[in-house]
Amino acid sequence: MKKLFAALLYTSLALGANTAGADMSTIEAMREGDMKKLVFLSEPTAVSDAPFNLEDDAGEGRLSDYRGKYVLLNFWATWCAPCRKEMPMLSELQDEFGGETFEVVTLATGRNSPQGIVKFFAETGITNLPRHQDPKQNVAREMGVFGLPITVIIDPDGNEIARLRGDADWASDNAKAIIAAILAQPRG
Repeated sequence: MKKLFAALLYTSLALGANTAGADMSTIEAMREGDMKKLVFLSEPTAVSDAPFNLEDDAGEGRLSDYRGKYVLLNFWATWCAPCRKEMPMLSELQDEFGGETFEVVTLATGRNSPQGIVKFFAETGITNLPRHQDPKQNVAREMGVFGLPITVIIDPDGNEIARLRGDADWASDNAKAIIAAILAQPRG
């Protein structure tokens, strides 16, 4: 019964957000459980545009490459136990919301070998998230990332709008309702 109630709540919140376009203070008030750690910024802040390594040595990428869509950017490392717990939940979020308007982007920061990242993804069953790297921590440093994991929500204009320190259940009904409400925001 509890799962049915949660599913109905999530659906109604998502539908309400899609029709009404809830503002950020309304979305902030939705936070429960792990999502209480999600801090919304009073003013959107530009994110780093430092280059990072694309997976499989495919060149360099930048966060500006994702302009036009909301991004849930997760800073993580292969040695980080909370990251191991959180990564499958981020994968589920990408499965549910990923597309033209939203993407989960994972960025291994610090010393993480490409082989170690591939092994980490294989062990956690992740097949739908990027294995990008920030080996010299340029992006992390410019964005004030101290400690892992850190998850940042970036708006389509390339600005940070929210940040969560530590791990969280990103596959929870509450997290999904918050993401649905953010995606329902009118674009200006």
